[in-house]
Amino acid sequence: MERKKIEEILGRIIHPELKQDLMSSGIATVEQNEEGWLVTLRFRRQRDPMAGSLRNRAAMALGEALPEAKVKVVVEEPAAPTPPPTADSYNKIGYRVAVASGKGGVGKSSVTANMAVTLRDMGYRVGILDADIYGPSQPKMFGVEEYQPEALVRGEEEFLLPAEKDGIKIISIGFFVDADGALVWRGPMATNALRQMIHQTLWEELDYLLIDLPPGTGDIHLSVVSELQIDGAVVVTTPQQVAVADVRRGISMFRAPKIGIPVWGLIENMAWFSPDDAPEKRYYIFGEGGGAALAEEAGVDFLGELPIVPAVARGGDSGVPAAMTNPQIAEAFRKVCQNVVDKATK
Repeated sequence: MERKKIEEILGRIIHPELKQDLMSSGIATVEQNEEGWLVTLRFRRQRDPMAGSLRNRAAMALGEALPEAKVKVVVEEPAAPTPPPTADSYNKIGYRVAVASGKGGVGKSSVTANMAVTLRDMGYRVGILDADIYGPSQPKMFGVEEYQPEALVRGEEEFLLPAEKDGIKIISIGFFVDADGALVWRGPMATNALRQMIHQTLWEELDYLLIDLPPGTGDIHLSVVSELQIDGAVVVTTPQQVAVADVRRGISMFRAPKIGIPVWGLIENMAWFSPDDAPEKRYYIFGEGGGAALAEEAGVDFLGELPIVPAVARGGDSGVPAAMTNPQIAEAFRKVCQNVVDKATK
């Protein structure tokens, strides 16, 4: 008799949004236990804004109609929906390495591309995430500018397949916009595009994922480091004092308390010039020793020097990084990459 009365009372209480009563909508269930009657309200969505007021109305109505009965009204939150899987669920990545520079024009993207080639030649599986939203250059560096990212469906989710060239996997915003399109993107647009590439790219198994960051220390950097679990950063500079000053700011960004990414070391690019007809000669046209001095001052390791060789520019333009074809460049990058590997695995 009491059960029927309780259900009748609950049947007169209407959910304002659903326009249904608590019983016919299936929100309310009535059970008897050792302590009396238990009314459980299970709403269809989490944190239903009407949950509190409907519980109070039900408790008050039941208390007034059945003062002798022991009736307890509770709200049971629905289980949180399981988030859809991201590509992170399938990827197995050994080390995520940010390649950064305090300013533009120091050859950071070229260094990234040649590091990838060198690490591959050392026997590692390598990928590049081109996060340089405003100047994506990895597609051109590897001659895959025409690549259209394919989608792979697993379950109910779609994942992006990176381009693959000479055994190196590459994803870049340059695959999704025309050459000038990325230059006019605002912060939120760029951040959303990066977030999709970070979480939806299906890398599968990599030993090293190199992240080619934009120059400077802006919002894009903060977005990348907050979305990716970066293991370490390498900073690229040139010998000039103006570049050295900018690198100090870059190192400070990674060391900021809210970021706290280890700076594995400094790479000095364009350290000297060697002409094609006299590769044994070195001309320190931008000064000598600036990178090593800055590394010592900043308390980070000096990972090595890289020369200016005409083959580097030709390789970047032709889609074949110079470390693949030029022994002098290959040797210089191998020393740098061995130092990076030592930092990663120590």
